[in-house]
Amino acid sequence: MSFDLIAAFATVLLILYIGDVVSVKTKAFVPSVFVSAVIFLLGFWTILPKNLIDLACLGQPLATLSMYLLLVHMGTMLNIKELAAQWKTVAVSLAGIVGITLGTMTLGKYLFGWDAVVIATPPLTGGIVAALMMQEAAMSKGFLELSVLAIVMYVSQGFFGYPLTALALKREGKRLLSAYRGGEIKVDKTLASESVNPIIKPSKIQIVPQVPSKYRTTYMYLLKLGIVAWASAMTATAINEVVSRFVICLIFGVIAAEIGFIERRPLELSNSFGFMMTTLMAFIFAGLAEATPDMIIRLVGPLFGIIIIGVLGMAILSMSLGKLLGYSKEMAFACALTALYGFPPNYVLTEEASKALAENPEEFKFLMDSLLPKMLVGGFTTVTIASVVLAGIFVNLL
Repeated sequence: MSFDLIAAFATVLLILYIGDVVSVKTKAFVPSVFVSAVIFLLGFWTILPKNLIDLACLGQPLATLSMYLLLVHMGTMLNIKELAAQWKTVAVSLAGIVGITLGTMTLGKYLFGWDAVVIATPPLTGGIVAALMMQEAAMSKGFLELSVLAIVMYVSQGFFGYPLTALALKREGKRLLSAYRGGEIKVDKTLASESVNPIIKPSKIQIVPQVPSKYRTTYMYLLKLGIVAWASAMTATAINEVVSRFVICLIFGVIAAEIGFIERRPLELSNSFGFMMTTLMAFIFAGLAEATPDMIIRLVGPLFGIIIIGVLGMAILSMSLGKLLGYSKEMAFACALTALYGFPPNYVLTEEASKALAENPEEFKFLMDSLLPKMLVGGFTTVTIASVVLAGIFVNLL
């Protein structure tokens, strides 16, 4: 079957869109990335050319550029003060990451080998960026089969995270509603609900004057992102990559937003976020072109074994620390589980649990106000920060 640039581009987007449709139809129980990965995999085995992503012009170097800019963008979404106010959630979520790492790097290493757990652990603790970092690291070392494991781990982890989170949130919601209905929990009904994203309020330490609104164009937003990414790359080079340049992009994004150099969510303001994410998603699925049926069969054991060991470690540490900090074991585990999917599934799962339990709008608002801030902060802590930092460390362990 012959593909030119436009045909390849349309095919890639069709596959990604089918994944979205299935996810919506199943209320996110079947993750879109899993559906898309299966279609790409079967397509590469049958009618799709192995270089489909390159034919669509969504491969290198555009994917690398997208990752630089997306990481800076992710950094701008973090507000240090608001993260500090949710320090218990941050601590519990990080405990879950530590639990995953301890489990995979001890029992997991014994069962599946050092290289496998080093490559699979960061994707298990985070999202697409961590998976892509480990995929590239594995390929640079010649570990073709393990580079596929990084992708398969990323697209499979949600199948464990979604049902476990739904169960934990429903149990926590029932506990909260019981206390609320019994008068044990009092809520000031005159207070407006907080923003659905509690960690991107404007910084109070801005020292860089804001550009007048009439000069805030798409080019300006992308220029600022490029400058911060450029500074990150130069810093990484200057320190001989002791800290991954991708981690530095995240850190510099936080700093740049806090001092007012760059706006919050600049890729969304420039209407570029969707295309950048599309590029990264397409590029990460390109790694499946090298996967053979025999390879996938060989990876099933390490895949499920590492996930099970990691989630057990996460449960033990997050629940233990949560108990010390006054969290129920269900709430602590739910916060930690956000590492397996991040945003927006954490919002969708919280909303669905609240709708299922609440008997009126007042109860629904109570549950959302009680559960959502913790779930969102947990997701940003694990997927946005911890997984990228962990991947930055683990790429040097191969």
